[in-house]
Amino acid sequence: MIRQQNDLARITLGVIVISGLVAASLWVLQPFLMAVVWATMMVVTTWPLMLSLQRRLWGRRWLAMLVMALGMMLVLVIPLLLAIVTIVDNSERIVGWVKQLGDLRLHPLPDWISRLPLVGERLQNFWQQNAASGLQDYFAKLAPYAKDSVTWALSQLSNLGVVFLQLLLTVIVSGIMYMGGERAAAWIIRFGERLGGPQGGNAVVLAGRAIRGVALGVVVTALAQSILGGIGLAIAGVPMVAVLTAIMFMLCIAQLGPILVLAPAVIWLYSNGDSTWGTVLLVWTVIVGTMDNFLRPILIKKGADLPLLLIFAGVIGGLISFGLVGIFVGPVVLAVTYTLADAWVGRESDNGV
Repeated sequence: MIRQQNDLARITLGVIVISGLVAASLWVLQPFLMAVVWATMMVVTTWPLMLSLQRRLWGRRWLAMLVMALGMMLVLVIPLLLAIVTIVDNSERIVGWVKQLGDLRLHPLPDWISRLPLVGERLQNFWQQNAASGLQDYFAKLAPYAKDSVTWALSQLSNLGVVFLQLLLTVIVSGIMYMGGERAAAWIIRFGERLGGPQGGNAVVLAGRAIRGVALGVVVTALAQSILGGIGLAIAGVPMVAVLTAIMFMLCIAQLGPILVLAPAVIWLYSNGDSTWGTVLLVWTVIVGTMDNFLRPILIKKGADLPLLLIFAGVIGGLISFGLVGIFVGPVVLAVTYTLADAWVGRESDNGV
């Protein structure tokens, strides 16, 4: 009995000590955690590409790592910084443009708009009700919220030094992970097996696939929507195309979609009497704004064989709970939970329970 109590005390103290060490380690690494998380997501996503580059570069891992690091700088860091700088530099123009939307007078829509199925008549009625007075009433209601939102967004974007440092640190950590990726992956798989047996290791592998699938689906879809939306704005003659395209990319990454930028542009064209290009951009807006409904699931399904509802819930829930990085963390958490629960239920069924 005394020996059992001693064993219980030893186990309890061991758990407390280990928990304290883990908590202290996370506290020490807190300034680097965000960069480590982003680097992990990027390395897991691009690992097959890095291996392909290594085979083409005479099997030299360090050469492949340098190419991948430079690629990240060109594809991720520099465009993102340029987008942030563009938005900050044109912040006054953006605020002024939004304010001017409330003073616009809406010209009548073409007659064929009212003949559109489901939405045509409602859209025509809404337009006629607001054609005379413009959109002042709506903007007056949104003004207090819009002001706070714009102020917060600009304050976040204006801290370029911190953003650049985090991005640079992410690239450096990614390079370190590329050099020892196999050893790290093997250690994590063994850790998963220690926790949950073979299914624990399978859950780790599935988590990597979930990261790769979500990154492929979210980032590629955001790029496609923002680029196509920017092309539509440029062809229609909307000003500040570079700024609006950068904003669209940010909104698409945040799962808000490009319609928040394209719809005001359509209103602006119609208010200036340019109904032809307004109609063209309206049709383009519907196409670009809805393409993520089929493109993103297809891309995510290629990376991870998981229920689409689970992935969608993970993306949206992770975004709300953890911010932008939650787009990747949410699906991974749900994927691991789903895999372990499914394996546990299957094992109990096999045992006849």
